[in-house]
Amino acid sequence: NAAVVFQNCTIYARKPMDLQKNTITAQNRKDPNQNTGISIHACRIVATSDLEASKGSFPTYLGRPWKMYARTVYMMSYLGDHIHPRGWLEWNTSNFALNTCYYGEYMNSGPGGAVGQRVKWEGYRVITSTVEASKFTVAQFIFGSSWLPSTGVAFLAGLSV
Repeated sequence: NAAVVFQNCTIYARKPMDLQKNTITAQNRKDPNQNTGISIHACRIVATSDLEASKGSFPTYLGRPWKMYARTVYMMSYLGDHIHPRGWLEWNTSNFALNTCYYGEYMNSGPGGAVGQRVKWEGYRVITSTVEASKFTVAQFIFGSSWLPSTGVAFLAGLSV
């Protein structure tokens, strides 16, 4: 359980073993007061060639809850057509954490970025406010403006790409 921002990354979904599904994230925040979660900002979520050839048989999901207050946000990212229209997956087909998780999407693009058929859980939201989305940026989520410059790692502090 940690706070992390993946920014300007290419994330590859691979073909799983038979009868499996792909889940890109499984976050394990246990307490709603923990300032932890996963932020995926300005990334590309694409399929490897082996998954691309058989993506109809292996659905890929943006995430599923691991613990009660799982939190994951995708912002301004490209989502390939291998992403299942529902977007998110239950844990073992149960209702576990569907009302207590925080799953958000903000201004994503690509064929997998359409939110019209997404899950209807209380814990899922389409983020429409820049104020809300900004909470998951490098500057606000991991306070990166205070320590990342000393590392020499390039980053965007806010939402702008």
